Amino acid sequence: MDRYSFSLTTFAPNGKLLQIEHALAAVGNGSTSVGIKAANGVVIATEKKTGSSLIDISSLEHMAMVCESIGMVYSGMGPDFRVLVNSARKMAQQYRRVYMEDPPVRILVKELASVMQEFTQSGGVRPFGVSLLLAGVDERGPSLYQVDPSGSYFPWMATAIGKNMVNSKTFLEKRFNGDMELEDAVHTAILTLKEGFEGQMTENSIDVGIVSVIPSGQSGQSKPAFQRLTSAEIKDYLSNIL
Repeated sequence: MDRYSFSLTTFAPNGKLLQIEHALAAVGNGSTSVGIKAANGVVIATEKKTGSSLIDISSLEHMAMVCESIGMVYSGMGPDFRVLVNSARKMAQQYRRVYMEDPPVRILVKELASVMQEFTQSGGVRPFGVSLLLAGVDERGPSLYQVDPSGSYFPWMATAIGKNMVNSKTFLEKRFNGDMELEDAVHTAILTLKEGFEGQMTENSIDVGIVSVIPSGQSGQSKPAFQRLTSAEIKDYLSNIL
């Protein structure tokens, strides 16, 4: 079986591309990330862990804004995530230049998944070692998608990726309610991360982002907006939970 693991473009006898399996293993070794779709928005959250206490944890970016209405988080290899963030931002800008609005979440997900899929059937490259959770709000309402290294993508109501994926999904199955509001979804996301968290959870050890519809001061109309919670806001949530 090992002789098939060196070539990305050669199928093993069991029908698998082993380099994709290895990429999924890299995702499984990454920090746990959680996404929850609420009735009025979407929450994504992730652990922020370092190999040394000397690293400036504020400089770590596990979560990123793609455009005003879409954000994304990852589990796996950070450098691969940066490449995909840049690609996603370019796609969003190209769409806005033509249509004068942010892309629908499903369109951006499909384009980004196509980029990841291209790296599964070309010689001389390797798959991206990340799985992504994309959260956004468009004309269809709140959306949460997962994109895997193979280029497969799935819509979810609530899901988890990374090191503690199995236990986190089990916890979400028990706690998730399709009618929950954004505030409850934030609490649930933090509790889900806490299930497999090693050590003391603080406002500096997790990252939380939300996409919700907010009133626009200029036009009086509401528009979706992605924002990362500040350390003070996360601390308030933790004080109510822990």
